[in-house]
Amino acid sequence: MHHREPPGNLAPHIPADIYQQAQATGQPVVIVVNDTTPPGFPWRRVLIPFAIAGAVVAGGWGLVAALCWLMDVAAHTATAIAGATGGPLGVGGITWKLTRAKH
Repeated sequence: MHHREPPGNLAPHIPADIYQQAQATGQPVVIVVNDTTPPGFPWRRVLIPFAIAGAVVAGGWGLVAALCWLMDVAAHTATAIAGATGGPLGVGGITWKLTRAKH
């Protein structure tokens, strides 16, 4: 079965018999389109990029805060190790003298 579309830009919901009757009698075919776009400025188109940018900025600040916390923990750990050992501390062939010389 071959399906034949009517010529032109017609809405797909017009029944064929009404279209053929309108063509035969010369009646105009009126197509009513319900426009669902709200009037005014399309806020969604603007807000989505700002929401993405805000999430990126918040993530960046979170990363900075996490790195600061990690450096703070590392400094406290180094201080605790330095306080626990009285002599030199060696890591990878480098030795640090952690106590002051007594005068």
